[in-house]
Amino acid sequence: MTGKSTQPFLVLGMILSIGLALILPGQAAAHCDTLDGPVVADARDALAKEEVTSVLKWVKADDENEIRAAFAQTLAVRKLTPEARDLSDKYFFETLVRVHRAGEGAPYTGLKSAGTVEPVVARADQALEQGSVDKLAKDIAAHAEEGIRQRFNHALETRKAAGQSVQDGRRYVEAYVSFVHYVEGIAQVVHGAPHSAEAVPPAPGTHQH
Repeated sequence: MTGKSTQPFLVLGMILSIGLALILPGQAAAHCDTLDGPVVADARDALAKEEVTSVLKWVKADDENEIRAAFAQTLAVRKLTPEARDLSDKYFFETLVRVHRAGEGAPYTGLKSAGTVEPVVARADQALEQGSVDKLAKDIAAHAEEGIRQRFNHALETRKAAGQSVQDGRRYVEAYVSFVHYVEGIAQVVHGAPHSAEAVPPAPGTHQH
């Protein structure tokens, strides 16, 4: 195969790889900075009970003092007026989320509105609440399989006519790259590095030393 004939693969492959790199991290990050996410939910509960302990799990040990100080300030101010309560609560939410994301190595761009959590992330939270991940795992696996089959069938069909003309060949190359990089993208998510400081549990039957 000559250098010219492989060029379409390389160019399209680079474009799709860059697209995956831009898309996947964004999907992983959009959760804990929402008003209906788990961080703010714990913050609301902590303020209602006037007990900070339940939110400390969201930050690193080195950041505990900052959160404790912000919590104490919030409790003092929120008792003044309803307006002061709203402002001080938001201040604490923003402080907690900002420090949490900094601990993950992620940027803080402000609190997102409620209802902006990705549906699949909401379902992941729901699975934890229900104590079972079976349906979520099956649905995601089925969705991934459907995507693989669609791209495979398209690549297989276009391959049959790939040698008839340059235009047909290009259609096949586009379908081929789409299929291969879709599979590669799934593999990278499944077997790639964990998100931020995420801990990976040991595989069943293995022992940690």
